[in-house]
Amino acid sequence: MFVDTAKVYVKAGKGGNGAISFRHEIYIPKGGPDGGDGGKGGDVVFIASKDCDTLVDFRFQPKLIAEDGKAGSGQKSSGKSGKDLLVEVPIGTVVKRDGEIIADLTHDQERAIIAHGGDGGYGNWHFRSSTRQVPKIAELGNPGEAFDAELELKLLADVGLVGFPNVGKSTFLSVVSNATPEIADYPFTTITPNLGVAKVDDHSILIADIPGLIEGASEGKGLGDRFLRHVERTKVLLHLIDVYNEDAGKAYADIRTELANYSAELASRPELVVLTKTEGVDDEIVKMQMQSILERNPEAKIMKISASAHQGLAEVLRELWQIIDTTGEEVSPEKENVEEDIPVITLTQSEQKRRPRHERYQKGDRNTIITLDSASDDEFDD
Repeated sequence: MFVDTAKVYVKAGKGGNGAISFRHEIYIPKGGPDGGDGGKGGDVVFIASKDCDTLVDFRFQPKLIAEDGKAGSGQKSSGKSGKDLLVEVPIGTVVKRDGEIIADLTHDQERAIIAHGGDGGYGNWHFRSSTRQVPKIAELGNPGEAFDAELELKLLADVGLVGFPNVGKSTFLSVVSNATPEIADYPFTTITPNLGVAKVDDHSILIADIPGLIEGASEGKGLGDRFLRHVERTKVLLHLIDVYNEDAGKAYADIRTELANYSAELASRPELVVLTKTEGVDDEIVKMQMQSILERNPEAKIMKISASAHQGLAEVLRELWQIIDTTGEEVSPEKENVEEDIPVITLTQSEQKRRPRHERYQKGDRNTIITLDSASDDEFDD
């Protein structure tokens, strides 16, 4: 089952509470405070994996919760940090929080900390001073980040197949690659995206086939609006048009309009236009259809194929490779707005430099203070 969107609740671990403890040993009855710090809460970490190809698992596991940190103890012993929750996701997964991208995983084994665990609270050992020799206070651990995350899967491919339903996209993919999409002589046979690897000369081309588009697809009609995201990352658009279409030029213009309505950047992507099902068709008809397309776009590169008869396929693949080879790595519009270090986050909250302990305590900008009782420090003389 192919699923390319999901919503999950993400919750990092809470930091452990600091301890209130005093050193009491033989001959040292009043050894002073020795309460340790609480452990850091676990992070929620996403890892891109080539072994995953769908977000379906998140439909059955909508809550991702990391382990809490343990409380501190005496003898200045810090609590154990909570375990990070490691979650495998497909390559190409985009993670959003309140509509903003917080991670975009595009390479195998790439990691991103989605939710940071809370810092552990300070034990009473940190609150000792010349005037406070019996600090009977400690800090609660910080809560971990918690929010609803939106997951989107965008397939990564060199070539994206676009066109109206039943123009031969799936047939083309099945013939030139190892993919086995469903093929039938009716519209919307393809209802989920398919990936295939085509070989040409010494090169491999990864091709993505999405469900056919119709007029209004960018506004939610048909199936295409759900899957146009899968061609956002492709370097080249392979625009297939049925040679038997009454007006190939209009069909070409209509699809271009839907692409532009969905994304101006996507509409400007390099493209190759191919007339399909040309076996047995008179050359004059082919030329007429090509001319109709050129009237809409004089710079269009147009070729013809017959996937069922295996005609013209090698030439099209070589042309695609030439375009891919001369095209730089594409960046989706959303990713351009994401800071470069978001996909791989190396710093955690606990690794960031903390302000002086007494300054944080005095300003009251840490968590609630744990108090043992209201006894005066003067009760104890070290």
